[in-house]
Amino acid sequence: MHPAEFLYSLGFRIKQRCALRTRKQLPCRVVSIGNITTGGTGKTPATIAVAEEAIRRGLSPIILTRGYKGTAAGPCFVTKGEGPLLSPGEAGDEPFLMAERLSGVPVVKCGSRYEGGVFALRELGISEREYPSRLFILDDGFQHRGLYRDRDIVLIDADLPFDNGRLLPLGRLREPLSGLGRADVVVLTKSGPGGAGDGLAGLKQEIRSCNGRCAIYRAEHRPLSCRLSDGSEKPIDWIAGKKVFGFCAIGSPESFRKTLLSAGAEITGFRPFRDHYSYRNEDISAIRDGAERSGAGWIVTTEKDIIKARNLGLPDNIVVLTIAFSAEEGFYDSVFGRQPA
Repeated sequence: MHPAEFLYSLGFRIKQRCALRTRKQLPCRVVSIGNITTGGTGKTPATIAVAEEAIRRGLSPIILTRGYKGTAAGPCFVTKGEGPLLSPGEAGDEPFLMAERLSGVPVVKCGSRYEGGVFALRELGISEREYPSRLFILDDGFQHRGLYRDRDIVLIDADLPFDNGRLLPLGRLREPLSGLGRADVVVLTKSGPGGAGDGLAGLKQEIRSCNGRCAIYRAEHRPLSCRLSDGSEKPIDWIAGKKVFGFCAIGSPESFRKTLLSAGAEITGFRPFRDHYSYRNEDISAIRDGAERSGAGWIVTTEKDIIKARNLGLPDNIVVLTIAFSAEEGFYDSVFGRQPA
């Protein structure tokens, strides 16, 4: 192991042991959604989908998030379920997106998910008799060991599961693969049509070598619609055959490119930025110029990116691709049932 990896691993283990020694438990059911690598697995759409399914099953979910790069000091509400109460800069990109997409679902930002949960119960006036119908969803919670959870869901990018197999800072692994042994449910994202498809035997075997009990499901992040600058929604096949220039600042830019291609768009140019990049006016000007030079009729980006770019004088030909998490049958029963499938 490289010295840099060793130091990271040592710090990680110490932090985890400290968290476990002081581990706390909330009085309601808790489900964690996370990953073992940095970025690019689609946690936000998955968190939104699990919250929506919880509502369909008669539960009242509350999302607990650290709000990565958000400046607001927690605990605080990103939303109480009726639209964002904080700006994207205060909340963080993903919590703000969840606040926009979800109706009736509070989102609480706090570094300590336990403190965030206690804050939510108190500020929302939730009584003990309501506890059985409440569900806490931990956004990016797999490594947050200080709070007990009833289900640990881990998302793995089926196209690039573990990068080069190295720990941070030399790779994208946030912890050794042996950490997968804690997972109750593993989801192989980007493994639907157009993704890694059925060539998953080797990946599943590697997961099973770390965890012989977890349920494993395939999932994809399916393009739903195209939102135009005037707020109107077009069906996803609207973009088929159109010349587009794409840009994004997400963990896996290539996945967005593949999504555009799967929708039938003709990509004439593409500009990736680093994950969580804060756009400037000059970036939008460069994107506009690049689109014109490439002959694109439309400039396409993601829901996460439009949050940070919407106040920067975007052109009228901007299109936002909306995405939904879609898992194979049985996934939600494993999440909400008493035992993994």
